[in-house]
Amino acid sequence: MSVALRNAQRAVPVRRAPLRRAVCILRAALGASRFDVGLVCANNGLMRRLNGAYRQRPEPTDVLSFPFHRVVAGELPRPSCRDEYNLGDIFLGVEYIHQQCRDTGEDFDGVLAVTAAHGLCHLLGYQHSTKPEWQQMYQKEVEILEELNRLTGASLRPLTAGLF
Repeated sequence: MSVALRNAQRAVPVRRAPLRRAVCILRAALGASRFDVGLVCANNGLMRRLNGAYRQRPEPTDVLSFPFHRVVAGELPRPSCRDEYNLGDIFLGVEYIHQQCRDTGEDFDGVLAVTAAHGLCHLLGYQHSTKPEWQQMYQKEVEILEELNRLTGASLRPLTAGLF
């Protein structure tokens, strides 16, 4: 199925092909290749509005995920028709991520891929509100990033290593 990638911002140049390829690899590593996913690259203004509307936090953030299905972490959706083969949408706060990378010296493209992995995990029911949830999500992120690293030669790790 497809990864629909839309760049809805002009603040930061985004290399779309490598990002789309990374998301395809990550989706396959999650066993969800047959599901569509939407990926929107957003500026701080859009992320602030979405974060305020859906999480009551009117500030920019790195990623917001909007799942099409409600599933238990680790389970794939069970669509009843073709139109339901959709994981949902991920909004990447590329302007926010770029600012963070400038401050830390991290590779922007790598952090985009890791942040997309985090968003994909959220689409599949993974959360990090409690330590056990975080541990489960962190392990899944490590697993799928290892597959991405194997196929691309990168050495990416989850960004949430010290959350708990």
